Amino acid sequence: MPDTPEIFISRIAPENAPALHTLMVSNSAYFQPYFPATVAINTSLRDSTMFIKEILEDSALKKQYLYTITYKGELIGLVYIKELDWENNQGELAYCIAENFSRKGIISKAIQHITSLAFTKLNIKNLVIIAHKTNIGSIKAAENCGFTHTKTLKNEFTPTGGKPLDMELYELRK
Repeated sequence: MPDTPEIFISRIAPENAPALHTLMVSNSAYFQPYFPATVAINTSLRDSTMFIKEILEDSALKKQYLYTITYKGELIGLVYIKELDWENNQGELAYCIAENFSRKGIISKAIQHITSLAFTKLNIKNLVIIAHKTNIGSIKAAENCGFTHTKTLKNEFTPTGGKPLDMELYELRK
């Protein structure tokens, strides 16, 4: 990312396991409402190692891709390209950033970078972001990156131990 030299985005790698575990554990309360599965599967270093292994296997099969966001060498966030539909050249972006790095525009820069990669390298034609209306940061990031609100998805997401929530769908076409 040329305008922010301290921030790097790269594919997840096995050596990221300790930093991923630390990120998930230290931000678990912050991430839990919207990333419950990722938080749950990274509760130990062993779990994070296995999680990365599974992600890399999925990447080899073109099922999903996971990218790390690092700032001055510290892992501070993640960006997924998931729910890939190769027949329709569509994918979903999901992202999280450590609480102390939120509201700094970093996620918007990461989304722009990953969107460009998805459109040019993966030949995806349509990307979607699904966010809850209370997740103002996620909605602002989507809008800042040119995604347009398309519709409300009724009962789209059920948080752990909670009731189904309506989610907002944002789309960006190549």
